[in-house]
This record gives sequence, C-alpha cells and structure tokens, in this order.
Amino acid sequence: MAILLILNHQPYDGSDVTWNALRLAQRLHEDGSEVRIFLMNDSVDLARDGITPPEGTEDMVKMLKTLIASGVPVKVCGTCQNRCGVLKGQPYYEGAQFSTMAECSEWVRSSEKVLTF
Repeated sequence: MAILLILNHQPYDGSDVTWNALRLAQRLHEDGSEVRIFLMNDSVDLARDGITPPEGTEDMVKMLKTLIASGVPVKVCGTCQNRCGVLKGQPYYEGAQFSTMAECSEWVRSSEKVLTF
C-alpha cells in the first residue's frame, strides 16, 4: 500500500509538525508500508544542506537523509526551490529528487492514502 506524505511546514518553525511527519514516515516504512514524501512550500529546506537545528532539537535533515538512504523516495517541488524556505534558491542535496506538480499529482492519484502536514 503506497502512502504519500506531503509536507509544507518549515522544519524548525517552533512546532513539531514536520518532526512528527518524519517520525510517522519512518515508522510506516519500518512497518513495511511503501512510503513516499513530497516536499513543498517551506518544507523544501529539509532537502537542503545548511539548515542547523536549534539546540536540543532533532536534526530533521538527517532524518530525511536516513529515509532516503533506506529507499523512501523523496520528491521536492521545483518551483518552490526559488520561492520558499530560509535558503531560497539553494540547490537540493543528492537523493532529494527535483520534481513538479505533475509528478505530485501522479503520486496523489496512485497512492492509497495521502497525508498532509
């Protein structure tokens, strides 16, 4: 069963929204679900090196890289690269796939469940 998680929030916005989304993705993957992650809006900073987590906070970039290394596909909005996040215009790191809204639409249509954060 394919489960798509669409993330929108800035990684370190003072809430646990993004952290909980990544924790859920990890748990679903460990439990054998096919997990897909699409980053848009300010969540695209998760796909960039250079974000330093605040003291005492989980490194969410590292969490996402671990998911990618374990086989979870991560696509990142191409339009958002220059429009969103603290690091506007910065490239995405290797493993985070530069993507389009058309690909997000395909993932939505081909997933059994879609969760947004």
